[in-house]
Amino acid sequence: MPSSPNTPLPARAARAAVVLALTAAVATAVPAAQATPETFTAPVATTAPLAAKPYMGWTSWTMQSSKYPGLNPKGDYSYLTEANVLKQADAMADKLKPYGYEYVNIDAGWWMDWSWTPQYDAYGRQKADPERFPSGMKAVADRIHSKGLKAGIYLPVGLEKAAYGDGTTPIWNAEGCTTADIVYDDLRTTNGWDSSYKIDFSDPCAQKYIDSQARMFADWGYDFLKLDGVGPGSFKSGDNYDNVADVAAWQKAIATAGRPIHLELSWSLDYGHVEDWKKYSNGWRIDTDVECYCNTLVSWESSVDDRWADAPAWTAHAGPGGWNDLDSLNVGNGEMDGLTKAERQSYATLWAIAKSPLYTGDDLTKLDSYGLSLLTNREVIAINQAGAPPAAPVTASDPQQVWAARNPDGTYTVALFNLADAPASVTANWSALGFTGKASVRDVWNREKLGTYRYKITQALPAHGSRLFTVTPHGGSLEWTGYEAEAGSLSGNASTADCSACSDGRKVGNLYGGGKLTIGDVVVRKAGTYQVRISYISGDARSALVSANGGGATSHTFASTGDWSTVNSVHVPVKLKAGANTITIDSGSDGYAPDIDRIDVQK
Repeated sequence: MPSSPNTPLPARAARAAVVLALTAAVATAVPAAQATPETFTAPVATTAPLAAKPYMGWTSWTMQSSKYPGLNPKGDYSYLTEANVLKQADAMADKLKPYGYEYVNIDAGWWMDWSWTPQYDAYGRQKADPERFPSGMKAVADRIHSKGLKAGIYLPVGLEKAAYGDGTTPIWNAEGCTTADIVYDDLRTTNGWDSSYKIDFSDPCAQKYIDSQARMFADWGYDFLKLDGVGPGSFKSGDNYDNVADVAAWQKAIATAGRPIHLELSWSLDYGHVEDWKKYSNGWRIDTDVECYCNTLVSWESSVDDRWADAPAWTAHAGPGGWNDLDSLNVGNGEMDGLTKAERQSYATLWAIAKSPLYTGDDLTKLDSYGLSLLTNREVIAINQAGAPPAAPVTASDPQQVWAARNPDGTYTVALFNLADAPASVTANWSALGFTGKASVRDVWNREKLGTYRYKITQALPAHGSRLFTVTPHGGSLEWTGYEAEAGSLSGNASTADCSACSDGRKVGNLYGGGKLTIGDVVVRKAGTYQVRISYISGDARSALVSANGGGATSHTFASTGDWSTVNSVHVPVKLKAGANTITIDSGSDGYAPDIDRIDVQK
């Protein structure tokens, strides 16, 4: 199944036909072959920690899913062949390996024929289609390894329906166990496409089945597994689609398979289970497919631009051992990418600073010079691969945004984004970063020093454009005065509530239908525009009107914090007079604002 039937809403209609076709193919699939699978000795495990850094590489799915002329000559998803995979491996070794790219990941369909009829071995495990991969999967992994690269493979979560057979298919190395033993008696379905039966891990035979798959991949020499359609997530929820037990079983199976295997989960994983994804895997797709399923590889509106809204909630959860996966980075092929140069740079900038894995789905044999420069900029790659935390928004999620991260050496990684459809200026204020005075600025993409800037840097950006800087402070740190929301005056529906994550154990919520919070006696010594830090809680993206002293209000968007118990903070510009001020946060007459923990104003 198209692995990434992890597709954005605009592309779902196009994908619906694919999913129906796959379901039909699975229902009519041939019985499991009776040949005994070849046995290989598992390689010795290495001691290098998995996912110490975001992984870098290439994925087959992007070109498989595109309708760009010539990519899929035998019908949808026909790009995936042994010849094409090895051609990309050769190109990666030649062009990208010196920069850290190493994984060559084979996505959905390696066990499907051209009509997407699946094939299995005698033990209900996926078997390579002989036309797509005539040399077999081990030989392909060996060839990838011969280039000094790593090999990746793919599976949907659960027991595929056609692998079940009539329930009598034996499980490898598990005497007495059959496929009927490892699923629920009612054959309930699971995964993002309902293409598999849900595995019942109360029966020990179920773990044996996962063990057999992990051992098969280890024997073949694979270093990476993408487990797809995982829930809660993949646009599914409820008990049938809770695959946490599957992921835990895979982690356990990999630990005894005889080879380190990076486990990556897909797609649109549920934030409520983030601790499970961190505990049992090395990476998790936080969003839907980046591919547009159209006549290019991606499009800006299809879902590239969604990541600026969806990534902030996950930022705190990424680090060595497990990373937030924003999906493939398709910026190298120019016209085929379907993006402007400005969009390609912004796309690459966000992926780099968010510490997303950097794996491209481009045709590596046809990288244009600009695309190659984006994929091989050593300073940008170093930002992505460094151990410092991912960047997060320091301003509200408005069309003009600033993202930043403080690095261990005291510098800051700072990105400016103009997500509007027209040119606009974007300003990074040093006060929003936590310091004042002067700072030296280096342009990372252009590898040049820009000089010293006092208090801020402003750049004019094209539509969907960006800049990426390393900022080195020379001034002092700021002092802030905090004002608890619950100490303010409330109107309309606004009310206070307990909040264990909030600074004083309370918050102001129910800011809807005209509800307002007004905080008084906000004292500053000088009149001017201040970057007011607003700490808030919101399970979804919400907007609020912010004003001072009864003046004109400005609307700002606050990205989701992931749930209603997590506090994040961003800065919004507010004009204050010398002396005492009031600051009002207003839901508007028909809007819903986030819950407010507190505000902080620099002294």
